Amino acid sequence: MSDTDLTADDLALIDEPHLGFVATVMGDGTPQITPVWVDRDGGDLRFNTARGRVKSNNLERDANVAVLVIDERDPYRWVSIRGTAELIDDGADAHIDALATKYTGADSFKGRTPGQRRVTVKVTSTHRPVRYH
Repeated sequence: MSDTDLTADDLALIDEPHLGFVATVMGDGTPQITPVWVDRDGGDLRFNTARGRVKSNNLERDANVAVLVIDERDPYRWVSIRGTAELIDDGADAHIDALATKYTGADSFKGRTPGQRRVTVKVTSTHRPVRYH
């Protein structure tokens, strides 16, 4: 996704600590939705998960993904991005720490479990973003 695909308000919405809702496709073709912390790298939306979770397993099998970010204070301010996911292991631990800082103010993510392998998911848009704001 390029910066020109998203408006200034879209980018501001993603930069604010609003939850994203990630939709992936289960093996039987049904949808699965999970709330996640989101950020961006330029115009690329990103979220983080652990290897072996339902959403990472779904994305390894089928990279189609949609992410909806909603302003909880104004539910009519939102942006939806549909595209493909790339799972990136390098830097994923630092990424979850940065998300923890954004959403909780903590220096690091406190939800790690022993042996957990974090992965950053980069969403590349394949459709024009849909928005309401």
